[in-house]
Amino acid sequence: MKTPLPFSARNRAEHLKELQSAEFDLVVIGGGITGAGIALDAASRGLKVALLEKGDFASGTSSKSTKLIHGGLRYLKQFDFWLVKEVGSERAIVHKLAPHLVLPEKMLLPLIEGGSYGKWLTSIGLKVYDILAQVSGDDKRKMLEKKEALKLEPLLPKKGLKGAGYYAEYRTDDARLTLESIKASLQYGALALNYAEVTGFRYDGQGKVAGVIVSDLCGGESLEVASRYIVSAAGPWVDELRGLNQSKRGKRLHLTKGVHLVFPHEKLPVRQSVYFDVPDGRMIFAIPRGKVTYVGTTDTNYEADKDDVRTDLADAIYLISAVNNMFPSIELELSDIESSWAGLRPLIHEEGKSASELSRKDEIFTSDSGLVSIAGGKLTGYRKMAERVVNRVAATMEEEHGRKLKGCQTDKIPLCGSDFKKFKQVEKYLEEVTERLVSEGFTPYDAWYLVTTYGRQTGQILEGFANFTDKDAQWRLMRAELHFGIAHEMVQNPIDFFIRRTGRLYFDIGSVRKYLDRVVEECGELLGEGIEKREAWKEAMQAEIQRHSAFDLETA
Repeated sequence: MKTPLPFSARNRAEHLKELQSAEFDLVVIGGGITGAGIALDAASRGLKVALLEKGDFASGTSSKSTKLIHGGLRYLKQFDFWLVKEVGSERAIVHKLAPHLVLPEKMLLPLIEGGSYGKWLTSIGLKVYDILAQVSGDDKRKMLEKKEALKLEPLLPKKGLKGAGYYAEYRTDDARLTLESIKASLQYGALALNYAEVTGFRYDGQGKVAGVIVSDLCGGESLEVASRYIVSAAGPWVDELRGLNQSKRGKRLHLTKGVHLVFPHEKLPVRQSVYFDVPDGRMIFAIPRGKVTYVGTTDTNYEADKDDVRTDLADAIYLISAVNNMFPSIELELSDIESSWAGLRPLIHEEGKSASELSRKDEIFTSDSGLVSIAGGKLTGYRKMAERVVNRVAATMEEEHGRKLKGCQTDKIPLCGSDFKKFKQVEKYLEEVTERLVSEGFTPYDAWYLVTTYGRQTGQILEGFANFTDKDAQWRLMRAELHFGIAHEMVQNPIDFFIRRTGRLYFDIGSVRKYLDRVVEECGELLGEGIEKREAWKEAMQAEIQRHSAFDLETA
C-alpha cells in the first residue's frame, strides 16, 4: 500500500497535486460524520477514495449536535422501533471503537405530574429500550422513587416529582469523532481535504458522473478530480448538489434548527445528565461536561442561510425558561450564557408533519447520472448509514465492472487515538496523565480534557509540551496542541483549532479569549502567513466569540 501523505496543512499543495493526477474509485462530497464514515468504509474495502469538504471537517451539522451517542428513547413515542434498535445497538460498537471519545453517561428522566412520560409507560418503555438496544449489566434501566431521584439530583422539583427513570447513554465530541474517522480512513489510503468545494460535475459520454470540479478555497485555484463513482453526503447542502446535478426531483430536504446553550457548571450544577420536560410538550437535555453544563435542543423549521446558522434571542429565552421551569432553585439569565451553538438537521420532508414529528431515518437517492446522495439519519447511526451507501456503490461496481468488494468491517476498526480494548484502560491511562500533569501544576480537568479529546495521541502532545520553554504552562500545552493539529489534523486556521479540534469555543471560551493572540501568531508562523492573513484570522475569531456568547437584551 502506498504511504499516505502526512495529514498536515503544510502538505496541502501535495494533496491537491494527487487529487488532480489520480483517478479515484469514489469521491465523497462532505466531511461530516456521514462522509467520514463512508470514506472509512469504502477505503477499508479496498477502494481508492477522496473525501472533499467545502469548509472545515465537521463544520456543518457534525460539530453542532447534542454530542450524544444515544439510543433514541424519544423515538419509542413515535413507534419507530427499527430506528431505536439500530442506533441503540450501534452505541456499544462505537464505544468499543473509541472508548476514550464515546464515554458512558447515566441519564436521569424525571417523571413529573402531567409530564410527557408516566411512571408505568416509562418503565415499560425503558424495558423495551433495553431489549431493542441490547443493553446489559449496570447499564440496564432502573426505576427510582421520588426520594431516590432527589438524592441523585437535588435540583429537581419536590413538588410534582413522582420518581424517575435512570438509564445509560454515551457522550461524545461529534467533531472529534468525525475527524478520527477521517484519520482512520487515511490509514487505508484515502485522501481527505478541507476547504475544497465541489462546484460542478464531470460526465462521460453516456451522461454518467465521472468526476467533480473543485475550487480550492485556500489557494483560489480550480481543479478537476476523476472518479468512477460519486457520493454526496453534504448534509443540509445535499439538495444544492442534486440541483447542480439536475436531479433534484421527488423527495426533498426539510431543515430544522437545533440550538444549545452553555453555562458555567456552578450556575447549573446538575450531578449527571438529565432529560426533562418542557411545558410545550418537548423534552431537552442538561448535560454536565467538565467546567460547564450545556442544555438543548430546540427543533424549529429553518429556511435562512445554511452557512450562517445562529442562536437568536428567542432560542436562548426558550431554553433558559425550560431550565428554570424544571429546576426551581435555578434562576438562569441571558447574562449567564458562556457560549452556544446552532446547527441544522437535514431531515426528509413529510407533508403535514411538524419539525419534531419528522422521522430521523436516513434515505439514499441515486440520480439517472449515477450520483448517490444520502440525507437524514442520526449521529449514532453514522456507521450503518455508511455501510448502506458503500453496499450500494459495491453492487453497482460489481454489475458494471465485475469487481466484487468484501463486506463492511468498520465495526472492527478502532478509530485514531484508540488502542484501548476496554473503558477501564482509558481510566488507567487517564490516571497516568493526571499524575503527570498535576505534578506540572495542572488540574485533573486538564488531563481529562486531553485524554477524552485525543486518546493515546495525548502522548505526542505532551512530548511537544516538554520541548517548549514558555513560562506559562497553559500556553505551552495549548501550543503543543496547535502544533499537533497543524501537523496531523489539517488545521488551516485558528477557527479550526478553537472550534472543531479542541471544542474550546464551546466548553472553555475563557481560554480562547486569553490565548487568541498567541494562537494567531503561532498559526501564522507555522503556516507561513503574513500580517494581513493573521489580522483576518483574529477578526474572524473575535466575531465567532461574539456570535456564540453575546445574548443580552441590548446586543442580541
